Amino acid sequence: MTNEASRLAAAKWRLKLEDCNNTSDFRELARRRLPGPVFHYIDGAADDEVTRRRNTESYEACDLVPNVLAGVADIDMSTTVMGRKIAMPLFLSPTALQRVFHWQGERAVARAAEKFGTYFGISSLATVSIEEIGETISTPKLFQLYIHKDKGLNTAMVEACKAAKFDAIALTVDTIVSGNRERCMQTGFTSPPKLTVSSAFDFAMHPRWTLNYLLREKFELSNLKDHVREGSQQAISIQDYFNTMLDTSMDWKTAEKVRADWGGEFCLKGIMSVDDAKRAVDIGATAIMVSNHGGRQLDGGRAPFDQLAEIVDAVGDKLDVICDGGITRGSHVLKALSVGAKACSGGRLYLYALAAAGQPGVERAIGKLHAEIERGMRLMGARSVADLGRENLRYR
Repeated sequence: MTNEASRLAAAKWRLKLEDCNNTSDFRELARRRLPGPVFHYIDGAADDEVTRRRNTESYEACDLVPNVLAGVADIDMSTTVMGRKIAMPLFLSPTALQRVFHWQGERAVARAAEKFGTYFGISSLATVSIEEIGETISTPKLFQLYIHKDKGLNTAMVEACKAAKFDAIALTVDTIVSGNRERCMQTGFTSPPKLTVSSAFDFAMHPRWTLNYLLREKFELSNLKDHVREGSQQAISIQDYFNTMLDTSMDWKTAEKVRADWGGEFCLKGIMSVDDAKRAVDIGATAIMVSNHGGRQLDGGRAPFDQLAEIVDAVGDKLDVICDGGITRGSHVLKALSVGAKACSGGRLYLYALAAAGQPGVERAIGKLHAEIERGMRLMGARSVADLGRENLRYR
């Protein structure tokens, strides 16, 4: 090994937050700081994880074509999505169980989103309550609704969002059953995490995570705990939770009723076909997230970016189209915006950073992406998001 290779290898071994400059770096630091079952819950996907990889690879088949001499001293990165103006065209998708990854959980992610003036979402399976987020966070807030068999629970969550003045609800439509998440089966991951013979050594090898989990605020699924024991008082795998608790009979009438009950900005998360995008318009949705749940549901499916153009062409003038998933670079955001997305969103892009270092980690990750988007817009000759279009793209 050369001296330079040795130096780089040593630097990688000593990886700290200040050494993290991209999603791959944050992922590696998270891998080192989390017990295996927790890391693989974030990192894993369905079956052979083909779609999970494809989500990012799809951006690489598309090239950016810059314009120069455009006078880009001032850059406006803002966009309006789901009724709210946000300061950057990327927001933080709702994800479950965040206090498993770091004891600060959704509180850290929300404060980071607030700092950057962008949307932040919490899941039905959040570990901080709708009420607390509503009281403490001033920037736009999105709630991800999973339709449970317990209709009273569904109603209670919608009413709580109204009381807390959330800005939008995103109904998840691609998760009526769990995907085949084999990494979670192999590691035995549950909510809440439980100490077993097989996991004890792994937890012992990560004492900072383990002590935080055991000694700080008790883990709970804050918006579900008063309705179901599973996931808070009783350990259950995410696969079993989805397969036993969620309503497999959910249909377009269900979605239309949720929209009517909510009465505000309404997004369908998990739309991947043109026909479904058109149906979303028909029931009065104001936004859709073109998403395959990070490859965690149907393996072998298309990447959101690959489906984006035909969906934008079909409904982009009727509702907000958001490209969700696979984003690891600011250039990916520029490509999706150039196709016609109003904004982009992602989960792993901040979850690795949360797991690595809590709020400072999330702020660093979003800051890096913010800088990449801004720098990329200058290099593209785009003074605003509106200056990006398909004339700036070529496909291989």
